[in-house]
Order: sequence, then C-alpha cells, then structure tokens
Amino acid sequence: MERISLSNSAFEGANNAYLFAGAETTLIDTGDWLSETREQLEAGLANHGVGFADVDRIFLTHWHHDHTGLAGEIQAESGADVYVHRADAPLVEGDRAAWEELFELQEEYFEQWGMPEPDRETLRDRIVGPDETASTPTVTPIEDGDTFTVGSTELEVVHASGHAAGLCLFAVGDEVCSGDALLPVYTPNVGGADVRVDDPLEKYLRALRTVADADYDRAWPGHRDPIDDPAGRAKHIVHHHEERAYRVLDALDRIGPCDTWTVSADLFGDLEDIHILHGPGESYAHLDHLERAGAVVSEGGEYRLAAGVDDELETIDDGRWPLES
Repeated sequence: MERISLSNSAFEGANNAYLFAGAETTLIDTGDWLSETREQLEAGLANHGVGFADVDRIFLTHWHHDHTGLAGEIQAESGADVYVHRADAPLVEGDRAAWEELFELQEEYFEQWGMPEPDRETLRDRIVGPDETASTPTVTPIEDGDTFTVGSTELEVVHASGHAAGLCLFAVGDEVCSGDALLPVYTPNVGGADVRVDDPLEKYLRALRTVADADYDRAWPGHRDPIDDPAGRAKHIVHHHEERAYRVLDALDRIGPCDTWTVSADLFGDLEDIHILHGPGESYAHLDHLERAGAVVSEGGEYRLAAGVDDELETIDDGRWPLES
C-alpha cells in the first residue's frame, strides 16, 4: 500500500489517498475535485506506474467532499467500481433529494441550537452540495463486515459511524485505513459534520472502542501522517471527550439553563467559517449524550443540570466525566 498526500486548506491537514497496485488497482479515497488535487493525485499515481484509467476499484471512507471529489472523474475514465457505505451512498452519487434533506435537517438544528441568523447565513454560503460541473460516481453500497480481496490480502469493512453516518474503516491485515474516525492531531468533529447521525457521540465512542479493542499495529488516517499506536490514540480521544463532557457540565453549572449556542460559545469562543457548524454541533453531541445518560435535562431548547449533578461535579478532581458506552 502506498500513501499519496493531497493538499487541503482545511484545518485537519493534507488529505491522504491510498493506492494498492497490482492485478487490480485499488484506491481508498480520492481527495477533492480541485484541479490542484487532481494534478497531485495523477502525479502520485504516475510515480507507481498507473493513471486514472488503470484504477479498477475505489473505496470511500465517507461522503465528505475532500475524500470523494475525484471518484466520479476516475470512474468516468476507467469504469472503476466505487464502494461506499449505504448510509452515504445517495450523497456521494449527488442525489438531489438526499442533499435537500440534509440541508433541511441542518436548518432545523440551527434553530434548535439557537444559532444567530448571520451565522446561519455564513454557513449557507459555505456549505454546498455536489459540484454541478463535476462527475459524480455510480456507487455500490457496502456494509459492516463485507470483505474484498486486495492483492495478496483481505480488506474488511468496519462501519464506524459518528463523524459521518456511513464512515467506514478498512482493515487490511494488522493495519487499518481509518479515514476521519482516527486522526493523529485533531479530534474528528461529531454532531456538526453530519447532522444525520442520531446520538453521534455514543456512536463515535463505540467506534473508538472498536479501534482500541482491535489493537491494530498502525492506522493510516484520512489526513496527515500514520498513527503508530492506534489503540493508544483511540483511548486518548475517549479521554478528550470525557474532559469535554466535564466542561459542558461545568458550563451549565456556572451559566445556568441555556441553549446549545451559549454552551458552544463558552467552550470555543467566537467561531468562523465551517467552525460555526462544528462548535455547536460538538456541543449538541455532548448535551444530547449527557441528557440520554440522565446528567442533563432539556426543555424548549434549553439545557440544565439534572438534580444532584452539581454536587457530583464538586467531587471530580481530574476534570473528566466518565462516558459509559
């Protein structure tokens, strides 16, 4: 397997595409549809003696543009089969009804979170559907547990919902292509990155525990450099979310009953660009998870601590609230 690094202006850092050359040329993720990315991917493939027309199969970790953008163009040149989890398939194929449903759901959450109108307008300008001038692929849906032969080894699909409804890991022997489920520097956003996910934090914690239990030798993430201790990184991110849960509860304790936008402002301050979506989205994911656990109560879009939780907070000395799966 060869890693091809592709430029990305987003804060997560450079995207990765992964090449398996051989009897059947296979790619995991393709980068976005920008001309610069296309040139980089073509050059990276050429370094290994292949081009777009030689690609037989493409596996996509999830629907976000920076992972799927060139899949349609490659398929148009090569006839490659494109695989993505069934939950993300309509968005990747550019299904207009699926995109409209996503946009409508986002608007519902903007209202529920208490997002000010100017910030909603910023996001409407920032969040776009499929590029009408770009090719979108026809995809084959995949499910958790599906297996494929790649070269001399087996690729197994591991559904890891949370950051996106259809996000999948691809386990290859003792290693794993982790997409955005496990990143080496940033923690993937939950709650805002895909508002279709119900109970997103619980699902993401479950995915992290799956990675920890599998004890892979190495993870190849969707952004930046390989992770040499995937289990350790997964456990670290779980601890990060326990610290964030404590901060959410502490905010409610200090501020009193308030909406998601207010909690987000306390956690992250003023937000710009796509972070206007990610900040309240992550805050909502935690508030929703804590409400399901009985630590928080909500009414009319406002959250408050459940009875007795303020006393429990006073007994915590490590700044972490346990998040049970």
